[in-house]
Amino acid sequence: MPTQIFETRLPSSPDELFDWHTRPGALQRLSPPWESIVVETSAPVENGSRVQLRLKKGPFRFRCYAEHQDVVPGRGFTDVMSAMPFSRWIHRRDFEPAGTSTLLRDRIEYDLAGGRLGSLVAGRQLRRDISRAFAFRHDTLSRDLTRHSQFADRQRNRVAITGSGGLVGSSLLPFLTTGGHEVVRLVRRPSEQSDTALWQPTSGLASPEALGRLDALVHLAGENIAAGRWTKERKERIRASRIEGTRNLIRSLERMKEPPRTLLCASAIGYYGSRGEELLTEDSPAGEGFLARVCEDWEKAARAAERLGTRVVLLRFGVILTPGGGALAKMLPPFKLGAGGRLGNGRQYMSWVSIDDAVGAIHHALMDESIAGAVNVVAPQAATNHDFTRALARVLGRPTLFPVPAAAARLAFGEMADEMLLSSTRVRPEKLEKAGFTFNDVDLEPTLARLLGRIPVTDAE
Repeated sequence: MPTQIFETRLPSSPDELFDWHTRPGALQRLSPPWESIVVETSAPVENGSRVQLRLKKGPFRFRCYAEHQDVVPGRGFTDVMSAMPFSRWIHRRDFEPAGTSTLLRDRIEYDLAGGRLGSLVAGRQLRRDISRAFAFRHDTLSRDLTRHSQFADRQRNRVAITGSGGLVGSSLLPFLTTGGHEVVRLVRRPSEQSDTALWQPTSGLASPEALGRLDALVHLAGENIAAGRWTKERKERIRASRIEGTRNLIRSLERMKEPPRTLLCASAIGYYGSRGEELLTEDSPAGEGFLARVCEDWEKAARAAERLGTRVVLLRFGVILTPGGGALAKMLPPFKLGAGGRLGNGRQYMSWVSIDDAVGAIHHALMDESIAGAVNVVAPQAATNHDFTRALARVLGRPTLFPVPAAAARLAFGEMADEMLLSSTRVRPEKLEKAGFTFNDVDLEPTLARLLGRIPVTDAE
């Protein structure tokens, strides 16, 4: 039975590390973004409990169960699973005291389906894949623990989230729950799950008085602006989902006995419009165009919560990088085929941020009550479209042979091409930097390599 062992030192005690792994969302946080793993049902970390997973490998989709065994609180536990391409998978985690830190040891034993033939065909590549996955897991775990420890002296919050299943929300939710926060998902369809409450963009919260005490509300919901051409009807839906949805949500907060202390509302760097090479900060004025007007009105709607005594933070997101969705996910298929290329002349600036730093910035704004108003959620250095294209191609090992002329982009996407694909927005996260936020992903190419599982590793023994 092949065995691989991975070790790392982490800035927590064994008990803290064990507790992190037992909280909801731990497996989601540790799942590499380039893999397709969905946790369908979770279970407490105790002997005999099972987690149900849905996996995708190439064209194949299947479900499997991981059973917890040999649980020793504060010291470790084992997961046993049978799922393609494995006939058996045993994963032991041990948490050993190491001075003021903890040594985490992951020991993996597995048998491949197909026996010796399976090992000959896929064994070497599989060892590399497992090594890359655990390098990512250990890095993510260290990053998350460090972010939470920065506010170790603050009480954990009870937070409601709209858009919890979206691009940002699906990463923010497990980050918060593994950090000890309680999360209420605001959903649009009735659910029997205890961590949900009903809301509608057209009417707000169904029963705001039944929510109880909320420390914060994170409002991320809104119509996908890149889902199709901007017809008159789509533009109306985009506006209404953000502006009317926000207004109705705040009207609901007015009916609460104690409104939340903090509202963190999504916005976008589209607020600034296309500004060429101009370096933009939170103090820069709004620009021109449909997106700029939407963002300006959206932020104005959110600021209405200030009359309730609520601290309002306006999260102006840049292009959020994750292979799980958004711009990067749409770029990957053509680039993997070697059919990618720059858009227009490629000189337009693209202000980007990794999904982990976007989530970390939300958490920092949640915990640091000195932060208020607009906050640019972008990496410190924007990239031109030309530089981004070349970096992605290098990470994937593919050429960039097919540039898209501006005229072709306009023909395919209409108004959206000028406001999203060809616009230039060079933004700096001045407020986050002054607040002491640490970006983990500041260089574009290493960030893409980490997100796409392309970091070189050696086989672990």
